[in-house]
Amino acid sequence: MATPLFWVDAFTDTPYRGNPAAICLLDAAIDEPAMQSLAFELGLAETAYVVPRPGGDYDLRWFTPTVEIPLCGHATLASAHTLFETGRAADSVTFHTRSGPLTCTRDGTRIAMDFPAAPPNPVDAPPGLLDALGISEAVAVLDNKQWFIVEVADPAVVERLTPDLRRLETIVDGASVTARSDRDGVDIVSRVFGPGVGVDEDAVTGSVHCALTPYWCEQLGTTELVAYQASARGGTLHCRLAGDRVYLAGPAVTVLRGEVDL
Repeated sequence: MATPLFWVDAFTDTPYRGNPAAICLLDAAIDEPAMQSLAFELGLAETAYVVPRPGGDYDLRWFTPTVEIPLCGHATLASAHTLFETGRAADSVTFHTRSGPLTCTRDGTRIAMDFPAAPPNPVDAPPGLLDALGISEAVAVLDNKQWFIVEVADPAVVERLTPDLRRLETIVDGASVTARSDRDGVDIVSRVFGPGVGVDEDAVTGSVHCALTPYWCEQLGTTELVAYQASARGGTLHCRLAGDRVYLAGPAVTVLRGEVDL
């Protein structure tokens, strides 16, 4: 049976920028091997599966080409965008996920997502991590059980990194490198590498900002940040810390509409 499939670029209003996600709108759940197979076939950082629930909410799951993951920001943004654009939801929608209920709300030209904060804690760097990332000196190394985060002093170091990805995937599943920004109107910059979960470099990563937001808000003495992820595609996130929640906002744009035979 033909199932609607959308290709959406998230955290951007410009096609072919930001982070692409495939959104599969299902009438009912399908088995995990089928979801994983389609995610592998599409080859995007994430493929999201959206299933309606009684009462107007939706179930949402995310798959990289190799594994299911517990939280994905850009594919959640892309899923909400797709439901709003197709008229399946109005101005707000709640997804039920492995990370709990996630509510997305229209916020002007952006969509704001209500996510759990996941503050990182200082740790010793795993052996070989800094070398694999190509970093000679770190300001801090942190871990929030999903991401290792390395802070460096110079944002130029973040932007010119060329990590040894094959070595990195033997050390950690995912790592982010971040610094205070020297860009006008931007507070922090980052990049994210996840070769351990089948994504060599993620273009714009919502889930890592559940850790970066509380960390940098404390460092900078604020509750709001503008974050830029300095991948080749690039993308901007508007971040706000509210207690144990993080609000991440950005636009999205659909670049392809089609059907897939499941």
